Amino acid sequence: MFVCLWIAVCSGPVPLAVATDADAFPGIRVPQAPPLPDPKGPVIRVSTVEQLFRAAEQVQPGGTILVADGHYRMPRYLELRTDGVTLRGESGRPERVILDAVDSRHGELLGITACAGVTVAHLTLQNVRFNALKINSNLRATEVTVYHCIFRNIWQRAIKGPAVPADQRGEFRPSDCRIQYCLFVNDRAKRYEDDPTDTPDTFRGNYVGGIDAMFARRWTISDNVFVGIRGRTGEGRGAIFLWHDTQDCIIERNLILDCDSGICLGNSHRPADIDIHCRRCLVRNNFVVRCHENGILADYTEDCRILHNSIHDPDSRLKRLIRLVHDNPGLIVANNLLSGPPPRIETSDAVTLRDNAVGDFTELFRDVATGDLRLVRTTPEIAAAGRRWPEVPEDIDRQPRGRQPDLGAHEFQR
Repeated sequence: MFVCLWIAVCSGPVPLAVATDADAFPGIRVPQAPPLPDPKGPVIRVSTVEQLFRAAEQVQPGGTILVADGHYRMPRYLELRTDGVTLRGESGRPERVILDAVDSRHGELLGITACAGVTVAHLTLQNVRFNALKINSNLRATEVTVYHCIFRNIWQRAIKGPAVPADQRGEFRPSDCRIQYCLFVNDRAKRYEDDPTDTPDTFRGNYVGGIDAMFARRWTISDNVFVGIRGRTGEGRGAIFLWHDTQDCIIERNLILDCDSGICLGNSHRPADIDIHCRRCLVRNNFVVRCHENGILADYTEDCRILHNSIHDPDSRLKRLIRLVHDNPGLIVANNLLSGPPPRIETSDAVTLRDNAVGDFTELFRDVATGDLRLVRTTPEIAAAGRRWPEVPEDIDRQPRGRQPDLGAHEFQR
């Protein structure tokens, strides 16, 4: 069964567009993706699986592979190894260009290896046992853009950036990647039969997440929607999960709805060669709704910022709308709107928490069922109650914030 939700991620001055045909994903909407420019280099058009694999081998640097509408049942892993290549659906409608791994002999669908500047756009990647799109940072893949794609029923990670070998970290990191205007959706919670490696003796059916990247530098993860990424027992990994000395990344304007975990800067597992999971990362203007394991987590971070997010889970059993664990020197958590319990503090560092509103604000939001936490009215504890932070000049709708902004991701339009 498809997920049937009406998700209005943007409104007002930012145009809305249905991300998929109504018959495919009824009512799921994401921010409208600005069109990509026309291809400038050589173009290869493909309309069969065989042509697609041949094009990946033959495409020249700076070239484009345009994939016709169709359902492509992939027999094996597909890899791009050429600088500056774009792989994109020609129609611009990702729900019409489906790369399906249901018959694949491999657990991964698409990989980017030993190259820079690759763009993947306007595609659906679905039914993948392990990783749908692997940015092979262990093999020097970098500067990747993932744009206006759909990831459906991916049973480990939709996008994975693995660890860089220790002897290369001084000279290489996967840098300047962008993941924007994508829909990440699983139709149901993970089951044992989805992944032969996820067993009662390993992860109990909970090794599943959205984006998982290590050693990332200057990544932007924005304007995406994540729905229903859940483990077998409700202990799945983050919809967005950055760790292993990630630096200077921005996570903004995302909607995370009914996933086990929302945005995770680090986690409690820290290898011997890693002191800090995330440095100088900025989490701003996100809606996080009913993510019971963690709404927003900071765990072994340094100089990170969690600013102007709206988080809704008033019935949270674990009380983890914002959770701070272990060492987090220099962390600032400010101007957030927590519809539910207050931040859970499990850190010994003197972190900065200020101007965060806490309470049950259900009646103030446009539609909590679909994750739309825009304010339809406000209260004195929210209205103009924040301090202006230069890192957040706009709200989730890209409307300017005043000198005394409202709390949360949305600035109420008076």
